[in-house]
Amino acid sequence: MSTAAITHAAPTSAHTSRIFRKETKYEFLKLIRTRSFSLATIGFPVMFYVLFGIANRNTYEGNVHIAKYMLGGYACFGLIGAALFGIGVGLSSDIAAGWLELKRASPMPVSAYLFAKCASAIAFGLIIVTILTIIGTSFGGVHLSASELIRMYGMTAVGSVCFASMGLFIALLVPANAAPGIINLIYLPMSFLSGLWVPLRFMPHWLQHIAPALPTYHLAQLMLSIFHYNDSISLVTHWNALIGFALVMLGLSWLVFHRKEQNA
Repeated sequence: MSTAAITHAAPTSAHTSRIFRKETKYEFLKLIRTRSFSLATIGFPVMFYVLFGIANRNTYEGNVHIAKYMLGGYACFGLIGAALFGIGVGLSSDIAAGWLELKRASPMPVSAYLFAKCASAIAFGLIIVTILTIIGTSFGGVHLSASELIRMYGMTAVGSVCFASMGLFIALLVPANAAPGIINLIYLPMSFLSGLWVPLRFMPHWLQHIAPALPTYHLAQLMLSIFHYNDSISLVTHWNALIGFALVMLGLSWLVFHRKEQNA
């Protein structure tokens, strides 16, 4: 009696690409339909910019248009929030519910799951920047060239990826029920101290000296450099600080994940 051999065809690149697209699509739809996430993530930076940015539509500090300056700040504030909450809270909840284990047991590559999380964070960041830009140009007297807008979108994607690494580390480190509170305790002070809400020049000098130690500050300066509103520090320094921060977060995430795997 002979038995037929069962073979599984290796996945093609088209099949793998389809998996990545579908996973990203459904992750984005899940987040957009979760109103507690989508409304808060998009609503807070928009609300703050309307309250503080539009109110300064006729205010200049030297050659710096404050409404335009704050457009860059609140764009960073919004994209960081989307990355931290979308991945930090979302992944932490998936781990607690056992959803990540189910995903790992399925034929779907784990990289597709992480890609979908990161791509969705980028998408929310782009939505936030688009809404802020429309508000700023329509009601805040902000003038943006096509080049500036494209560079803002590019910086949004880069910033989202960098802070997604921080969200990954938090998700692996803290339990799901504590993740939102921990993220707020980190995210809000860092945003304020980096000048994302109020230009640093209006803050006490001792607070201004803290800002360069924060990754949010370096992201903000790279975003503001699009408008030539950045500080006197070299842009290479800001890039190195931001990339170094992302690599450290990824390295720590790997260590935590590896230790959990050993203890499992």
